[in-house]
Amino acid sequence: METLRTEHLSKYYGEKENRVIALDDVSFSVDPGEFVAIVGPSGSGKSTLLHLLGGVDVPSEGRVIVDGNDISHMKEAPLAIYRRRQIGLIYQFYNLIPILNVEENIMLPLLLDGRKPDRAYFWELVETLGLSDRLSHLPNQLSGGQQQRVSIARSLITKPSIILADEPTGNLDSKNSAEILSLLHRMHREYRQTIVLITHDASIALRADRILTLQDGRIVQDEVIRR
Repeated sequence: METLRTEHLSKYYGEKENRVIALDDVSFSVDPGEFVAIVGPSGSGKSTLLHLLGGVDVPSEGRVIVDGNDISHMKEAPLAIYRRRQIGLIYQFYNLIPILNVEENIMLPLLLDGRKPDRAYFWELVETLGLSDRLSHLPNQLSGGQQQRVSIARSLITKPSIILADEPTGNLDSKNSAEILSLLHRMHREYRQTIVLITHDASIALRADRILTLQDGRIVQDEVIRR
């Protein structure tokens, strides 16, 4: 069974002659353990699509199905719980809580859920991501690359069905961008983590298993990368 499937997904803003079509009849699926990059020019619908996949926004038409669960029209309370447990989100600007230290930021999804952490898995993550000596630091005491590592650890701590990454290297220099991308690929390989990543960088997209190209809100190309 697919980890993710969209069926005739559309998103409109405004009405009648003022209607803007941000996403137009998008259907595709993502298999377990697949790494998919979504590319396209500015305004093509990439971020709108990611918001719908993550349950952050509601489609005008169509469905988003994650692990067999239709999240498109879930009520807000169960959807928030489902997002926290099954969907890991990585943003360009990290979205860390400034008054929480690194360990608390990583553990936040579990704490909000009232769940006990798997300490062995936690230590495996922080050591893999090079954060074991930064756990008591606040976000403003970290570099941009370190903050993004915390964001990645937070997204993985719940062992989600899928990771959705929105330009995760867009706010970093080339060295940190390469390190973060390598870490995402390591998570993909070692944990068989399913990842959908939005990027404007063709070199990043070419390292994925598959590239979906959006233009004017529609998928115009779906390419499997042969190696």
